[in-house]
Amino acid sequence: MDFHTTTPTKLLATPLQANGSSLTTSSPIESRTNLSLLHLLSDFSQSLSGANFDCLFSGSARIGEVKRVTKETNVFVKINLDGTGIADSSTGIPFLDHMLDQLSSHGLFDLHVRATGDIHIDDHHTNEDVALAVGTALLQALGDRKGINRFGDFSAPLDEALIHVSLDLSGRPYLGYDLQIPTQRVGTYDTQLVEHFFQSLVNTSGMTLHIRQLAGRNSHHIIEATFKAFARALRQATEYDPRRLGTVPRQTTVLLMQSNMGTENVNDRLLPICGDLISSDCHIMTLRFIPWHMTDYLS
Repeated sequence: MDFHTTTPTKLLATPLQANGSSLTTSSPIESRTNLSLLHLLSDFSQSLSGANFDCLFSGSARIGEVKRVTKETNVFVKINLDGTGIADSSTGIPFLDHMLDQLSSHGLFDLHVRATGDIHIDDHHTNEDVALAVGTALLQALGDRKGINRFGDFSAPLDEALIHVSLDLSGRPYLGYDLQIPTQRVGTYDTQLVEHFFQSLVNTSGMTLHIRQLAGRNSHHIIEATFKAFARALRQATEYDPRRLGTVPRQTTVLLMQSNMGTENVNDRLLPICGDLISSDCHIMTLRFIPWHMTDYLS
């Protein structure tokens, strides 16, 4: 059921199916309970058109800040999901800094990264720990995820390269990775570390992420297009959906029944109760809400 920014004048009932036939829609529900609910939803819906929509759901800036220290690395990451694309990364790995700049710029995230590590040996530990910290900071910034789109999907071209990224901020970590990078290195950066970066980020952020190469021959172009597509898909997923009405995007249904006995939350008792009350006085409407405490995962 969709609620628009204009004030509804009546609540439509869903006709019940009885013995294969549709019951005709009766007169509008006039109980105080439903009228109060209708007015509340109408007022809230009207408020969505205001200029402070982001603040309506977030309450405060969505910022994640993480410090990760191991024997090999010392990493600090701060991300603002509601930023303007300010990039400030220094990891000691120039190509990784360049890719983090793409994530910030195309995702419109303010991203601050500082890292030192054993790059005199190789870039593996620093690359991994930066990704783990970025994922953790992202998870922290998302908070309860109320009102977000949750899903993101984007294809980014860069000259001959074309990369498709699709993701779900579901709480279920999974990486589907299909890049064919033709060279072992871009500059001094080992291209095997691209997959390891995204696997590490997925593990701590809890997202489902699919990366597919549709075209491309140049290693730099393939990797850069991947980070750009990821940034835009993540931006889509973390932005607010005005029709979500501040709920977590997961399918859970509450059925409210209006009859001459009043309004009841019937849930799975709907059929036995309605079986006794099928008449022109029986109305059903569906509202969607997400009790986040029910599960750590989204379905």
